[in-house]
Amino acid sequence: MRRLLVSAIALALAGATLDVAAQSATPHVAPPVTDATTQLPRNVRPTNYTIAVVPHADKMTFDGKIAIAVDVLEPTDKIVLNAVDMTFANTVLNPRNGKVQKPKVAIDAASQTVTFTFDAPLPAGQYLLSTDYTGKIGTQANGLFAIDYENKAGKQRALYTQFEASDARKFIPSFDEPNHKAVFDLSADVPSDQMAVSNMPVADSKDLGNGLKRVKFQTSPKMSTYLLFFGVGDFERATKMQGPTEVGVVTQRGVTDQAKFALDSSADVLKEYNDYFATPYPLPKLDNVASPGRSQFFGAMENWGAIYTFEYALLLDPSISTQSDKQGVFSIAAHEIAHQWFGDLVTMSWWDDLWLNEGFATWMAARTTQKLHPEWNTVLGKVGQREAAMGLDAVATTHPVVQKVETVEQAAQAFDSITYQKGSAVIGMLEGYVGGDKWRDGVRAYMKTHAYGNTKSDDLWRAVQDASGVPILDIAHDFTLQPGIPLIRVESATCSAGKTTLQFKQGEFTRDRADKQPLTWRVPVIAQSVGGQPARTLVQGGAGSLEVPGCGPVVVNAGQSGYYRTLYTPQQFATLRDGFAKVAPIDQLGVMNDVWALGMAGLQSSSDYLDLAMRVPADADPQIWGDIADSFASLDNYYRGDAQRQARFRKFAVKTLQPVMARVGWEAKPGEADPVAIQRTTLIGTLSQLGDEQVIAEARRRFAASETDANAMPAPLRRTILGVVAAHADAETWEKLHTMAKNEKTPLVRDQLYTMLSIAQDPDVAQRALDLALTDEPGETNSASMISYVAQQHPDKAFDFALAHQAQVGKRVDTTSQSRYYPSLASSSLDPAMVGKLRSYADKHIAASSRRPTDTAIANIEYRLKIRKDRLAQIDAWLAKNGG
Repeated sequence: MRRLLVSAIALALAGATLDVAAQSATPHVAPPVTDATTQLPRNVRPTNYTIAVVPHADKMTFDGKIAIAVDVLEPTDKIVLNAVDMTFANTVLNPRNGKVQKPKVAIDAASQTVTFTFDAPLPAGQYLLSTDYTGKIGTQANGLFAIDYENKAGKQRALYTQFEASDARKFIPSFDEPNHKAVFDLSADVPSDQMAVSNMPVADSKDLGNGLKRVKFQTSPKMSTYLLFFGVGDFERATKMQGPTEVGVVTQRGVTDQAKFALDSSADVLKEYNDYFATPYPLPKLDNVASPGRSQFFGAMENWGAIYTFEYALLLDPSISTQSDKQGVFSIAAHEIAHQWFGDLVTMSWWDDLWLNEGFATWMAARTTQKLHPEWNTVLGKVGQREAAMGLDAVATTHPVVQKVETVEQAAQAFDSITYQKGSAVIGMLEGYVGGDKWRDGVRAYMKTHAYGNTKSDDLWRAVQDASGVPILDIAHDFTLQPGIPLIRVESATCSAGKTTLQFKQGEFTRDRADKQPLTWRVPVIAQSVGGQPARTLVQGGAGSLEVPGCGPVVVNAGQSGYYRTLYTPQQFATLRDGFAKVAPIDQLGVMNDVWALGMAGLQSSSDYLDLAMRVPADADPQIWGDIADSFASLDNYYRGDAQRQARFRKFAVKTLQPVMARVGWEAKPGEADPVAIQRTTLIGTLSQLGDEQVIAEARRRFAASETDANAMPAPLRRTILGVVAAHADAETWEKLHTMAKNEKTPLVRDQLYTMLSIAQDPDVAQRALDLALTDEPGETNSASMISYVAQQHPDKAFDFALAHQAQVGKRVDTTSQSRYYPSLASSSLDPAMVGKLRSYADKHIAASSRRPTDTAIANIEYRLKIRKDRLAQIDAWLAKNGG
């Protein structure tokens, strides 16, 4: 690329005026939140950014010029902006009336700020701050970054941006905090034969000669800096209309056909959300931009009007994609499009309330997936989401849904299962408490009141409470302002006159704080006798009772909308166990997960889960067997390193799963339900892990036959079969897979093949993957993932390797993941010495305020060691008694 002088850009900005924001003002804009947390002075606010950039992709740098219209709210002699890795020149301040000033410029790398200081205090008023600047193009998904890939047309380089939580400051000097909303006018000088994409449609494109063009985008709505997007590359765009909105998918050239499902799904979801929110999507277009590569931090990002998604989460390649991939594409699109309202139109004031974005989008995506694709039966998925949250919420290192965020690193760490899955579960529980229609009325009112503004959690609670007339504020506070999981103990169940009276006691479920004084919650409880009608109550003050129609087995948390664990007496559990086949599938799944967690925590026998599993028929809901398979895989990992005991467990687990696998078979049947297709891949993968010789041999046979028979590895099973072969690979097989990866010209498939190279059970073969990860071959964004996949089988080896090569590995991990990446490698270790290693690592490399991921990894290791010591003996005894 030829470099265009920055002075030429100045001409494009010469017309920037102080009233540009007024020209693009949107009606009904909410007033700014004045008490939001900030790391910048509160006395200056932006209203408009006019930005011109010239990327130099070959040099991995860019030039920029920016004019920021600001309101000075009170006299000050300085304006402080966020900026990272930038240099500045030709900075001037134009007041509405008065003399142009040239400030002194001081950069503070530690605080990620640039300060413009003036000779005298600026009076309150409106100003235009203009400056030239330069920045860096990165290789990981932070700020403006490059993705290198190779397709059939040869080697390519595309540029994209990723700004959440605090990386817009790597692209523009800015007030890079969510409460500082403004409008954006962006232009860029890019290669003439490439496509540039941003939040808004292109307003004008002008040929500059020398192989360049200047693309100017329409003015954005008022939004936060982290939602700005820019991308440029050899792209194609497929579109369709949904009402007045042009829905688009942008891909690398030649693969738009793989985005058809994502495009159609996006249009369907947009229509559904326009109705649900009763506030129409306000932008003229909604793109989803597909990118090769991956990140350790995220898979997709909700930039307003220009969602960014890695190809593996957006495209469906007919040669390798599965039904799970298809459902994932829909779910992720539904999540990111929900953000166009919850996050983009209405934004949390500060990262403390990030869950307002992520928890709501997670809940909304699950709701919408079930509504628009009932054939997938994804309603059972809410149990798995809840379990993901409870796995983190049950240890001492947990945090409230609404959490205190004070630093950039803490903001990055806020993106976890408490924020997403617990937030979603709490919303689902409260929606069930007030009723779906009333909940929606409250959400609609919230949208209208706070459009284009910033909010805190209580703004949502009050909107729902006002619209529904149901008091939820105290319940919401209990579940979002304090951490932890309620434990509902069913103290007694007495049947009389065709009704069962339940007595409850409320405690707290924890995996590592048995002597802790329990917190108290107001807990909405739904209970139901098998085949009867549900009954509801609010357990508060630590106790409660409920009369349930019918006698017989009773399920507490019927429908699984509640965020709590349920502990039955041994007699009640026995009654439920004996009638388990008659329990609704979603409650089977909920009960099994409660029994698993309670058993591993020592609150009931850990073998009770096996008692339930043995009562599940082979034709039960596929997702029930998926849960059993996952639990068997977890137990197998706990036995790791103890060959004799592991072999006995594996014999039982394989014997239990084989009839289910035989019923499903390797070949898809005509008219087969989607959950069955997913069940097949789950069972093959789990039986492979358990050492089932039949499954391993069949996968190897199909892999070998695929050289001459294209049907030996059908597309829906190709990745699963390759995974089995890779997991059991010797050096020769690994090299065959390596050759496949090197020769693959489709980036989506190539990235997945490099993942396959990283899952070998043989430690010597795994070492080859670690060594390969530090070369240029896999690609800059695949290396860290390869090490992470090795860590799933060999956590100690992967952690030691990453630390021994920290300088090289660190360059391959995006900055938002640095403090959590290394601890995550070690989290499944069974070596007590790893606890000391992690603490030593944290002392040397992680700020004291950012050690939650390290502390969580340590808690997980200690929990796993406790299970091996205290719980597996009950499993062994059960196996001995039941012929395992």
